[in-house]
Amino acid sequence: MERWTRSMIRYRWAVVGIWAVVFLASLMAMSGLSDLLTNRFSLPGTDSARTEKILEEHFGQRSDGSFTIVVRGQPGSAEALASEVDQAALKASDVVPGSEVASVQPVSDSVVSALIVSTLEPADAKGYTDDVREAIGEIPGAEVYVSGQAAIEHDLDPVFERDLQVGEFFIAVPIALLILVFVFGTLAFLLPFIFTAATIPTTLGIIWIFANFMELTSYLTNLVMLIGLGIAIDYSLLIVYRYREELASGKSKEDAIVRTMETAGRAVVFSGTAVGIGLALMLFMPLPFMRGFGIGGLAIPLVSIVCALTLLPVLLYFLAARLDRVRLIPKRIVERRQDQESNFWIRLSRTIMRRPLVFAATTTTLLVLLALPVLGLELGPGSNQGIPQDLEGVQGLNIITEEVGDGALAPTTIVLDTGRPGGVDDPDVEASLARLQADLRSDPEVAEIRLDPASVQYVDTTRQYLQMQVVGKSEYGVPAALDFVDRLRDDIVPAAGFPHDVAVYAGGGPPGGVDFLDLTYGAFPWLVLAVLLLTYIVLVRAFRSVLIPLKAIVLNLLSIGAAYGLLVVFFKWGAGDALGLISFDQIEGWIPVFVFAMVFGLSMDYEVFLVSRMREEWDETHDNEQAVSLGLAKTGRIVTAAGLIMFAAFMGFVAGSVVGLQQFGFGLAMAILIDVTIVRALLVPSAMVLFGRWNWWLPDGLAKVFRVKPSPLQPKSRAAPAPSPSGR
Repeated sequence: MERWTRSMIRYRWAVVGIWAVVFLASLMAMSGLSDLLTNRFSLPGTDSARTEKILEEHFGQRSDGSFTIVVRGQPGSAEALASEVDQAALKASDVVPGSEVASVQPVSDSVVSALIVSTLEPADAKGYTDDVREAIGEIPGAEVYVSGQAAIEHDLDPVFERDLQVGEFFIAVPIALLILVFVFGTLAFLLPFIFTAATIPTTLGIIWIFANFMELTSYLTNLVMLIGLGIAIDYSLLIVYRYREELASGKSKEDAIVRTMETAGRAVVFSGTAVGIGLALMLFMPLPFMRGFGIGGLAIPLVSIVCALTLLPVLLYFLAARLDRVRLIPKRIVERRQDQESNFWIRLSRTIMRRPLVFAATTTTLLVLLALPVLGLELGPGSNQGIPQDLEGVQGLNIITEEVGDGALAPTTIVLDTGRPGGVDDPDVEASLARLQADLRSDPEVAEIRLDPASVQYVDTTRQYLQMQVVGKSEYGVPAALDFVDRLRDDIVPAAGFPHDVAVYAGGGPPGGVDFLDLTYGAFPWLVLAVLLLTYIVLVRAFRSVLIPLKAIVLNLLSIGAAYGLLVVFFKWGAGDALGLISFDQIEGWIPVFVFAMVFGLSMDYEVFLVSRMREEWDETHDNEQAVSLGLAKTGRIVTAAGLIMFAAFMGFVAGSVVGLQQFGFGLAMAILIDVTIVRALLVPSAMVLFGRWNWWLPDGLAKVFRVKPSPLQPKSRAAPAPSPSGR
């Protein structure tokens, strides 16, 4: 690290030039990135995917790329409105490529609906929503709404954009600036933003390369910006503070930078690796849209490590002294914070040293209590009930659900593949189909069955394939609808007794939700185990300890579990109503995965910063209590400030009006807040005091494997007896 850092300083102008070229090239790539990203959502290898493939190839439609036109007139006007709705639907179909009017039918005596099906995926179909609305125009004496999954997604896009802007620019950024100004105290607070200006465009440029070859989600840019800002702040805080400390000890500028990179820079390497491992979890998820987040999650910490090892030492050399000359807070406040005898962190560390068992037991009990509600965690695929109800697409949906049922907009689609042309007309198939319909009608969840064997909408031209739509009484994402899918696949379809060569698939709304949850959580536990194992190996090498990495993983899991438990308390149990949170029985299924990946990575960031400094102090003194106390005193403020900035950033999501974003932001914010207060400030130091010298134990055999020197467990100043299990 010393040789590397001195080389960066020696060739500092070349480093700046290379980063300038990378920055410009990345800006050029970023300009075309949005055109390559998509919101497509697929469930490979599932019955839902097979259903969609048959619908697209043999019926020229998709169950999720359609528009529903809803027209409501006066009571008794439905029959008179039907012809006008038919004409309006034909005009609308003309502006949507590959679409056709599938049906026009009265829903009640005052409501008529028309279904326009297409081969487009929702991500593509939603772009035609305004064209459809313009083509339909107004119908005298009636209210006209364009709904359907594509239209609702179109209406939600500006809501998402507004919520994210409000959260970022009016909540997260101002709070982050205030904290950075307070912590740095000088214009040096600009360094994290310079760091960010280098890492985020570079990462997005790398993503542009991947986006040319694979399907990546458009929300990936938000993830990169959020994590990129957090990492930039973390690494800049750690390195700038260490650089100031080394300068204060009397070192020259270059020697101070070298020593900073030998210590804080080394911690950044291990920290970035741990963050990358946590976020790369999503790279191996079986859902394409999650794999896209995995690429971004892996790229941003790797780019940040490279930037921290190359550009950041050069920025310290050129800018640190100049920026530190411009004070933004009074000098006396800075001096009081740096006073080793009176600053808050040294007082806290001494308090913990006196009663480590009390602190450890109390905080552990609190985390377990916070995590207990996770036993009531109920996962779902999402719901239209959790989005603003004043959108036109949602208003149209609500009219249909009032007349037919909550499942009207996203029904279950059952597809039969008889295996041969004309198979639909086989008497055995017809008999089984009749039994299937009878059993469906007797199911308490079924509101309506849509099937006309004489219509090409339901039977393809070869009469090999047949589809029917089952409208549920419940909305597609709620437990009643998901339970119906299990009954359908496990009981109702087998009981119909179709011939062995007939394949029956269930797709559409509720089955898609079930397949999403099964696909996600079939892989998630195993990938979590892999992440824990890899992280443990990295941290053993970083800390040269067997026990500390295990402790770090357990405490991370506790803080994540507590965040999951708080999600249940504030959303399912309604404790967040007073705070403006939207109560909802289910937590959207993607949220625990994203919360785990992001929090596990960022928490390891803070763990590495804190314990690396404790390790330094131990190497100097071999006095465990002094190492823990000084490590907390010298890094506690940095870790807490970094965590509070990320807390503010995540709370920006909570200010939105979509329940999924609220849950996501709240889960992340609570996990980070718990981690930097209860876990890092109280539980980690108290546990390490209790473990004593065993914190630093690494068997000789493992030390050889990891190519490090085993640590003696006795103090340097005097010989000590062999350590006891108490470690004190």
